Amino acid sequence: MDYSVLADYYEKLESVSSKLKKRDILAELFRITPTEELPKVVLLVQGIVFPRFADHELGVAVQMMIKAISKSSGVSMRDVENKFKETGDLGSTAEYCIKSRKQSTLLRKKLTVDNVFSILQSLAFVVGQGSQGKKLSLISKLLVSGSPKEVRYIARTILEDLRVGVAEGIIRDAIVEAFLAEENVNKEEKQKISDLVEYSYNIVSDFGEVAKIAKEGGVEALKKVKVQIGKPIQGMLGLAAESIEEVVKEFGKISAQYKYDGSRVQIHRSGEKIWVYTRRLEDITKQFPDIVEFCKKGLKSSECIVEGEALGIDRKTGFPVPFQILSQRIHRKYDIKKMVREIPVMVHLFDVLHENGKMLFDKPLKERWRILEKIVAPILGKFELAKQIVTDDLKELEKFYEESLKAGQEGLMLKVLESPYIFGRHVGTMYKIKPLMESLDLVIVGATWGEGARTNWLTSYILACVDPDTGKLLEVGMMSTGLNEAQYSEMTEKLKPLITSEKGRTVYVKPKIIVEVGYQEIQKSPHSTSGFSLRFPRFIRERTEKSEPDTLERIESLFKSQGKVG
Repeated sequence: MDYSVLADYYEKLESVSSKLKKRDILAELFRITPTEELPKVVLLVQGIVFPRFADHELGVAVQMMIKAISKSSGVSMRDVENKFKETGDLGSTAEYCIKSRKQSTLLRKKLTVDNVFSILQSLAFVVGQGSQGKKLSLISKLLVSGSPKEVRYIARTILEDLRVGVAEGIIRDAIVEAFLAEENVNKEEKQKISDLVEYSYNIVSDFGEVAKIAKEGGVEALKKVKVQIGKPIQGMLGLAAESIEEVVKEFGKISAQYKYDGSRVQIHRSGEKIWVYTRRLEDITKQFPDIVEFCKKGLKSSECIVEGEALGIDRKTGFPVPFQILSQRIHRKYDIKKMVREIPVMVHLFDVLHENGKMLFDKPLKERWRILEKIVAPILGKFELAKQIVTDDLKELEKFYEESLKAGQEGLMLKVLESPYIFGRHVGTMYKIKPLMESLDLVIVGATWGEGARTNWLTSYILACVDPDTGKLLEVGMMSTGLNEAQYSEMTEKLKPLITSEKGRTVYVKPKIIVEVGYQEIQKSPHSTSGFSLRFPRFIRERTEKSEPDTLERIESLFKSQGKVG
């Protein structure tokens, strides 16, 4: 398929705001896409070229993109930069520059989806000496061959900022419309089909693969989707509960486990091959060779998927280190052996999802726990089951809660014994209890340069939540406290490569860095796009294990709950 066809559909998607219209445009695109190219197209309409769990990054910063636009259009870098400041979008900037290009276009090669996709993926594998020059050459090759409209979307895809407003829910619904829903199907049946598509995605974590299965085999093929060892599964997420008593009153006897202050890990094993994924499904196997060894020795099953929490341990005290310290290991690409020595880890397992060829999602928690006990050979202080009690005795649960806090953990997870494993959040069968008012996980979308001694640092951060209905990020105010000088410096270095535009002393950045934010209260605000702002927001920690910020719905819920406590 010609890339120009995809660019036309991008433009259609960008021109409408209605989710239903976007769904219909996508469904039409999916139907006309050749089956072998469908997984690629489904990734591309999300503005990515690898499934989100893949351990690959294109590694192209704004400055390199500016150079590529200049090189391929003949427009000076200074003029490209000025146009970028004017538009705030390098895609539109590239389109403008290519329209006025001074170089000959006689040798332009027609772009296809396969060709563009292949070149974009190859960017992630260009490493080592001279890699920047090679990447620049590959990008320039695409921009020289592309039409102005094609270039707009190629540039945005490279920078992972496609701007066509396609959220995962819209892709799911488009797959249903394109391949699964007949015209006369009723609303109830259509919802069942949509749920099946969602379920399949939760298992394979790639809508491109789901779309191909749906097109080739329909509903019956989706019903047969199985777990693939080595491909991560979407996790089950807990809700915040106001009290232990509230949960016991509703469910009676429950499982209470320590809520560990670490990084959630999903571990896959197939023979001697081990994969380790974070909560956001990042592959961190290479960064944690110690966890790999624990699994080889401590998992008696040769084929399984288990979940747990990895804690960084202080070598002197034996207590957990703050998550910020553990997070140094998560994205480390070098000096791995040194990091293993400096920040040893301990894993506490709390669930099993697949064992010996059988998916266990439908099994109740108490049965999954029994299976977990059978397949784990604990390694004291390194690889153990989560600390747990099963009771409906409030005094015993309160005592267990205090023990967790004294041990340096966050609180408790309360789980319903009869509950199956349910993907996603708001499942109503798993609750977290923490001692303070719930913090918020928000994404940084902008920042301002400091003054005086902090002139070279970005010290005030514009925070945003997500509207789950539209996928749009909505601002909830600014945060400028809770960081020390070293942290301000570190955050500045992380944000610089993400800058997309500047306005005076304010910069706007790609929404990549999620932070946990404490605050005194949530207030109504007519000046904020979310309608809310945080009073005295303060930085707690960076949430490198999260892939998305909290929702507007959660902020509204917390705002309403403030009335209960005055």
